[in-house]
Amino acid sequence: MLHHERASASARFQGAAPKAQAGDACARLINLSGRRRFISQRLVLFVLLAQQGRDGAQATARETLALFRSTQQSLLEGEAALRQDGLTLPLPAPEAEAATACIARFEQLADQAVRQPQDAHVDALVESATPLLAALNRQTQALEDLARTQAARARQQLSSVMGDIEQIAKHARIVSFNAQVVAARAGASGREFAVVSGELTQITQQLDGLVREALRSAVA
Repeated sequence: MLHHERASASARFQGAAPKAQAGDACARLINLSGRRRFISQRLVLFVLLAQQGRDGAQATARETLALFRSTQQSLLEGEAALRQDGLTLPLPAPEAEAATACIARFEQLADQAVRQPQDAHVDALVESATPLLAALNRQTQALEDLARTQAARARQQLSSVMGDIEQIAKHARIVSFNAQVVAARAGASGREFAVVSGELTQITQQLDGLVREALRSAVA
């Protein structure tokens, strides 16, 4: 029975690990998404400055556009990795498709405005910035919702593991106690076995406390 409970706890702990990793992945994507919003606004700003003929503004706008594209690519790759793990953003398909189209249009307009900061191109880019921010904010919110869901699942899984470990420790203490009783009945010939049994009890208690503290830290 003790072996079965150890196997159960091990399986549950291994099941909790992917959830924790998914939570870390979501956190990285949330940071990237926030960075993408900032970069998009910076891009519009430097396109406007380039339109006004500010020195170096056009070159900075070009660099910012490249940064926006690389950040967008990193986000796409991160979301693809989540899907491989069986996770998808809680975003309706039509809304996700509209956001993708909005981002693609912004990139296209930005490319035109960076190469030729003329009034028509710049005005179109500025006009696209508001719906773009709305789409980016919604995607960030979806990532945050997914991260909260994964964190809740990980906490639940780890709490279950803690219960299993407590049961294992309980049975181990019972086995150790019974061994001490047997050693006491054996008299002088059982003294050495009694010492080993006592050490086993102390080790079990120490391990129990350490594991529970580690689980509490992971859940916090």
